[in-house]
Amino acid sequence: MLRRIFRRGPWETAATAAIALGVFMLMQPFSLVLFSYSFTVILAGTLGFVIVSHFPE
Repeated sequence: MLRRIFRRGPWETAATAAIALGVFMLMQPFSLVLFSYSFTVILAGTLGFVIVSHFPE
């Protein structure tokens, strides 16, 4: 059961989406709040990707 939950594919996709969202937040010119949290979102996505890359396929 846990092997099914902790498969690499969906979690890598979510981590990559978080990184892309952080980059979008960094580049948008409209909201200072989004810009302020962009580095945190990119960092969380990167750390998530590093952790998830050790999950079984």
